[in-house]
Amino acid sequence: MTSTSGRRGLLLILSSPSGAGKSTLSRMLMDWDPTMRFSVSATTRPPRPGELDGREYYFRSRADFEAMVTSGEMLEHAEVFGNLYGSPRAPVAAAMEAGTDTVFDIDWQGGQQIKQAMRGDVVSVFILPPSITALDQRLRGRGQDSDEVIAGRMAKSRDEISHWAEYDYVLVNDDLAQTFARLQTILSAERLRRDRQPQLSAFVRSLNQEFETR
Repeated sequence: MTSTSGRRGLLLILSSPSGAGKSTLSRMLMDWDPTMRFSVSATTRPPRPGELDGREYYFRSRADFEAMVTSGEMLEHAEVFGNLYGSPRAPVAAAMEAGTDTVFDIDWQGGQQIKQAMRGDVVSVFILPPSITALDQRLRGRGQDSDEVIAGRMAKSRDEISHWAEYDYVLVNDDLAQTFARLQTILSAERLRRDRQPQLSAFVRSLNQEFETR
């Protein structure tokens, strides 16, 4: 499929500690630009009631998943609580060729794997909370987790925040609307990078031809 936008789609990696806002910002991006797609991961865990293959996850056996890793069909993968999770390469490559941007809501380790695999097609953004106190309050405000689970998430947050310098952009989410506006600015500018507009070479050649015919 040929891109109708005149450019290759890019891969937007959003990472943050739990509670800092990346999932909310991802949904806001989809509402702002419905042409964007959210990366659907593959997993070896069984489907839960109501989940469909290809919508929530691509459900695969461990043998099939491991075969995909071996053959280079995964952009990134990791094992979490005994189950394998990863990002299949084929849907992402098809979206890129169609000029469609893909959003990844993943941690720093997955982001590093994707950056190594896709190089210049990746834009990575890390979302920081305005303070650790605010992060704790956001997690408790959800009313979904026990104190023990929240303590675990807070402990993991310190490690995640330590990798902030590995990202292309870092945003402090002290105001959701302002943070989203900055995220829109980043994406709009990245879409206009010279190396993401392959049609420019032909356009400049046409300008030179006009010079020759004057």
